[in-house]
Amino acid sequence: MRSIFSPHPPLKPLIFPLTRPFMASSVSQVLDPPTSPDDSICSSSPLHHQDAAQPEEDPSSSSAVPSCVSPSPNGYLTGESRAERAWAHWIELGRPKFVVAPMVDNSELPFRMLCRKYGADAAYTPMLHSRIFTENEKYRTQEFTTCKEDRPLFVQFCANDPDTLLEAAGRVQPHCDYVDINFGCPQRIARRGYYGAFLMDNLPLVKSLVEKLAQNHIRVSCKIRIFPKLEDTISYAKMLEEAGCWVLAVHGRTRDEKDGKKFRADWKAIKAVREAVRIPVLANGNIRHMEDVHDCLEETGVEGVLSAETLLENPAVFAGYRTPEWVSAGEEEEKHRDGLLDQADLAVEYLKLCEEYPVPWRMIRSHVHKMLGEWFRVHPHVREDLNSQSKLTFEFLYDMVDRLKKLGGRIPLYVKDADVAKS
Repeated sequence: MRSIFSPHPPLKPLIFPLTRPFMASSVSQVLDPPTSPDDSICSSSPLHHQDAAQPEEDPSSSSAVPSCVSPSPNGYLTGESRAERAWAHWIELGRPKFVVAPMVDNSELPFRMLCRKYGADAAYTPMLHSRIFTENEKYRTQEFTTCKEDRPLFVQFCANDPDTLLEAAGRVQPHCDYVDINFGCPQRIARRGYYGAFLMDNLPLVKSLVEKLAQNHIRVSCKIRIFPKLEDTISYAKMLEEAGCWVLAVHGRTRDEKDGKKFRADWKAIKAVREAVRIPVLANGNIRHMEDVHDCLEETGVEGVLSAETLLENPAVFAGYRTPEWVSAGEEEEKHRDGLLDQADLAVEYLKLCEEYPVPWRMIRSHVHKMLGEWFRVHPHVREDLNSQSKLTFEFLYDMVDRLKKLGGRIPLYVKDADVAKS
C-alpha cells in the first residue's frame, strides 16, 4: 500500500504540497511504534440536532449558502461572512451529530471506520504532534492514515508554533474536512511540551495559531476546555471565532478537572458558548449512552456530540447499543433487550478492519483490552495470555476471541427501542 504522503520540500506560505494520487486504500503498513518521546502525547477525555439551536439567521435554510461571502475592503472576510462560510461547509457535510472524539492511539482509521459503521457521522484522528509530523516521514505514514470513506474527518494537531502548524496542516488539508487544533489536553506531557490546555495561559499565541491557518485558507477547527469563570470561557470562544475558527468543540470541564468520573461536564457552559458565537459548536462530556446524547443535544442546543471513553468500550454507542452497566435497574430493565451484538463481535470486526487498514500493534492491543475488558474480568487467565505476548498476530487474537466465546458467559450489548429510533 502507498502512503498518502510523498517526499517533498517544505511548504511555502499559501502553497500546499503535492501528494501522490489519493486512493481509497492508501494507507501505510506499520511495523514498529515510533521512538519519539512525544508519541503518547495525550488524549482528550470523553465524549441530528434540533433546528432551534441556530444563529438568528438560520444557516440551515436554503438561503444560508453564502452568496455574500466576500472580502471586506482590507481583503479579509468580515465576521458575519466567516460565520456564513463556516455554516455553509457544515451543512454541506450533512451537519454531523454523532462524532468520534480524538483519542491518543485510539481514534485511528480502523476504529473510526468501525464507529462509522455503527452510527458515527464524523470523526477526529488521534492528536498528532505538528513538529514531528513535519520533520519525520515515518511518523507521518504511521500515525495518519485515511481512506475515501473516512469522511467527514477532523485531523487534530497540537502546536505552539504557527509556521510549523501551517506546514503540518497543509500536508493533510487535501485529505480532511477540518484541521483541528488541540487546546484541550490537560495532561502533564502537554504542560511539558507547552501545548493543549496549557496554552490557555497565553491567549495571544492561541489566537496566532488559529489566524495562521485561517489566513492561509485552511479550514480550522478548535477543541477547547472551559475556564473556571464562565465570562472567561465566553471571551475565549469569541476570540477563537474572530481569529477564524470554523467549528468549535467544547469540553465542559476545566483544565484541572481531568477525571471524567469525578467531575461532571458543565453543559450549561457549553450552551452559553453556543449562544455566544455564530459558528457551529460541538459538545464533549458526560456521554455514556444514547439517552445522554439526546439530553446533551436538547440541553445545550449544539450541532453534535463527541464521545471518547464510552466508544472505546462500546464502539456501537451511536447505534443505540449500551453495556450492561448502563441498563437501568428495576422496572426499567424490561425496556431493554439483548441487541444480538456483543463486544467480542465488535472486536472481531475491528481486527478485520486492522487487516485492511494496518496500524501499529500498540493500538490494536489497547482496543482489544478496552472492548473485552468485561470478558477478561470473568476469564482473567485469557487476559494474562494476551499480556504475555511480546509480539501479537491476528491468528492469536482471533483464537483468543474464540476461546472467550467457548468459555461461555456471553456479555450482550443491550438496546432500548427509543434509543434506536432516535439514533
